[in-house]
Amino acid sequence: IMRPDDANVAGNVHGGTILKMIEEAGAIISTRHCNSQAGEPCVAALARVERTDFLSPVCIGEVANVSAEITYTSRHSVEVQVNVMSENILTGAKKVTNKATLWYVPLSLKNVNKVLEVPPIQYVRKEQEDEGKKRYEEQKLDRLETKQRNGDVIFPIINPEPHTVGYSQSSLIHLVGPSDCTLLGFVHGGVTMKLMDEVAGIGSARHCKTNIVTASVDAINFHEKIKKGSVITISGRMTFTSNKSMEIEVFVDADPFVDESRERYRAVSAFFTYVSLSKEGKPLPVPQLLTETEDEKRRFEEGKGRYLQTKAKRQA
Repeated sequence: IMRPDDANVAGNVHGGTILKMIEEAGAIISTRHCNSQAGEPCVAALARVERTDFLSPVCIGEVANVSAEITYTSRHSVEVQVNVMSENILTGAKKVTNKATLWYVPLSLKNVNKVLEVPPIQYVRKEQEDEGKKRYEEQKLDRLETKQRNGDVIFPIINPEPHTVGYSQSSLIHLVGPSDCTLLGFVHGGVTMKLMDEVAGIGSARHCKTNIVTASVDAINFHEKIKKGSVITISGRMTFTSNKSMEIEVFVDADPFVDESRERYRAVSAFFTYVSLSKEGKPLPVPQLLTETEDEKRRFEEGKGRYLQTKAKRQA
């Protein structure tokens, strides 16, 4: 059941709270499947979240039903599809609010750097396996391309002008404690996503000065594990605005203080999309993002490309 501490000032549940529930469901079913046959015990670790659409808001007092299904397995990874449905227990009304696809890899409990083999699943139709393999190859290629462009760093800007990239950018520093971690001592993917959504939401609210809600999340790529005791910095900057939406790029960098031999590294990256709403919950126009540098203009055009591509897919 959704409670007040799960929601924003408008009474809608935070997108990060939903993402955390989605990840928990995926981790449970993946870990269960990977331990379904005799062998070395393991825990499924989140590697990637495909685009997640927020189809409808979840409100305080409603019950969130999260269901997960394994749809494909490769030798070392598991694809899980997760649906979220909200239920008003006073009226009985139900609606689908979120759909997401996640990829997990099984890590050995004895050696966290060892990826184990995944037990295969039985497909009802041969086409299901072929389609799953195609999705697997596509996400594998995208993860590689994303990792190659992860050298960017977000620096603070002194006295930025309103509606510029520097004006809305935000960051959060978090010490990773035991409650944030899995049995292996690494951060839960859901905890990381919740913090990322918080930073992206702050940036969106700064830009438009209204109530904002998460509309979608582009692929979230988990490049490296984050150990307990690390200090993580979550940074967000606006990259693109359309008439009714804002795209925010979010990075998670980890400082492994408990391991002095390791330098700061990029652990997670993603793009979040938000919309601006009135007090009545109606969409509002979004102020145009003012780009000042060549890099900002390049990122704006890249964001525009992602926006047009997603729009075409929805129309199709």
